[in-house]
Amino acid sequence: MKKWFAVIGDPIEHSKSPAMHNAWFQELSIDATYIPIRVPSENLESAVAGLKTLGASGWNVTIPHKTAIIPYLDELDELAEKMGAVNTVVRTKEGKLKGYNTDGVGFVRSLEDAVGKSHKDKPVLLIGAGGAARGVAFAMQQQGYTNLTIANRTVANAKVIVDEMGIGNAISLADAEESLADFGILVQMTSAGLATGNFSMPFSLEQLAEGAIVADIVYNPLMTPFLKAADEKGATVVTGLGMFVHQGAIAFEHWLDEYPNTNSMIAQLKVQLGGY
Repeated sequence: MKKWFAVIGDPIEHSKSPAMHNAWFQELSIDATYIPIRVPSENLESAVAGLKTLGASGWNVTIPHKTAIIPYLDELDELAEKMGAVNTVVRTKEGKLKGYNTDGVGFVRSLEDAVGKSHKDKPVLLIGAGGAARGVAFAMQQQGYTNLTIANRTVANAKVIVDEMGIGNAISLADAEESLADFGILVQMTSAGLATGNFSMPFSLEQLAEGAIVADIVYNPLMTPFLKAADEKGATVVTGLGMFVHQGAIAFEHWLDEYPNTNSMIAQLKVQLGGY
């Protein structure tokens, strides 16, 4: 029987996941399809039951359901449990629903695709302390980046993550700006990545270290205001597109035991998004 997969969220029409996964199915001659489903928050429980009843082999989860879906799953992967958030659901051979989070590992793969694996000893500044920051922090720690600092407007929120990890420091955005030259890698994970009318930088990049690597997890626009500012300072910039593609590829592998071609997908989406 033909397999089918989905992405659930609200809103969902902007998602590029269906086009990405359906292209991979075609490329790998897999008889499957992937559809977007808008699920308002009040319908989440019935939507999960419906997906299970109708035979979905798995699905992705996006805003605002990444945490809310957890009570409706049978088990969680260790990283998803640590993060308290799920972006991928797999129906196991036993028919149970298992939740994973591929965002953080997807980010690390995209970073290392762009700059290699020789930067693990560099001090890393993670900007923001939301769900994305938690995922990236845990994944970077797992992959050997041990010199981590989390900066946030509310330092207490950053300290929660630091305490859970048992490693790193929590500082304010003002302190981050003051000590910016000490960091070799910056990862921007606040709403400053979005090109909105009321956009404001979390802090100035005036003191950015020479040769710094600066990443943003937003992929649309490709060159966020934060990355543009970093580029003007001569930094190596890493857009959020690689993270988006790799998190999807890891989900794909969980479902079908095959890792799709990420390089060609990144190239295709880069053209669609205006390139860089």
